[in-house]
Amino acid sequence: MERKFLWTAAIAGAAIATLGVSSTAIAGNAADCPNNGVVRFGVEPYDSAARLVPVYEHIRLLLETKLGCEVKIFIATSYNAEIEAMRNGKLEIGEFGPLGYVLAHEVAKAEAVAAFGGNDGKASTYWASLVTYPTSGIKTVADIRGHSFAFSDPASTSGHLFPAYGLRKSGLDPDKDIKAIYAGSHAASFEALYNHKVEAGELNSEQLESAKQRGHYKDGDMVFLWKSDAIPNDPVAVRSDLPAGFKKRLTEVLQNLDLSSLPEADRKIMVGAGITRMVPQTDAAYNQIRDLVKTLNIDLKKLNS
Repeated sequence: MERKFLWTAAIAGAAIATLGVSSTAIAGNAADCPNNGVVRFGVEPYDSAARLVPVYEHIRLLLETKLGCEVKIFIATSYNAEIEAMRNGKLEIGEFGPLGYVLAHEVAKAEAVAAFGGNDGKASTYWASLVTYPTSGIKTVADIRGHSFAFSDPASTSGHLFPAYGLRKSGLDPDKDIKAIYAGSHAASFEALYNHKVEAGELNSEQLESAKQRGHYKDGDMVFLWKSDAIPNDPVAVRSDLPAGFKKRLTEVLQNLDLSSLPEADRKIMVGAGITRMVPQTDAAYNQIRDLVKTLNIDLKKLNS
């Protein structure tokens, strides 16, 4: 099946039709810019494209200024679409979910170099949860047995890996004991639950903030049945086979990118309150994700099929 990868401009409409086109402030590309002067940055679909496009337009402009290269942003239609794009050499940078990154590192030469953080220089974290709505009749995780449940994407950390772990901790087999659907994104799984199309589902802290901002959530709308420990947030990875000189320069830019000029609401959509910059990150930070994959006997290659 063909996997699609959308231009942000194409999905956002005429109002931002210039997204992905070089800023007029850049007279010419730096000599080491790859791919005929264009740096392509893929973003996982952790929220709707309409929400992500204006946020990453700001980031695009910051990167163009620092790199002296034309930067184009792509919002992936699925986690696997982004991984495939990097594997096929169509991305120089990718923001992946932690589980998606572990897979991208294995099959697509992705190398974590940065993450979103605060003024303390530490990378941010987030959490996953299992939720239902008050009138579903479900009171505990064990009560989800036999009911419909919305995951987001098979390659999602908070939308699949941790919810599956939470179910197993309560004695449920996520492959057999629930009526699972994969909605395709966190926003879609939340809307399915919000509109009572399913009886339970995953909800992470980032999507919760997004739902609050768009008026789709207030305290009491959901019942939290289980919540994960802190999860290391999305790494920003570079393709490891980039020319050494440019890769070094790109890494330095990403690890020191000041995001304080972005509207606070935009930064909350990305990773929550308190985010002001990008900070250094390493591949080893995601070893706990690898350990959880082993615990759940998840075949990473099947996630990418």
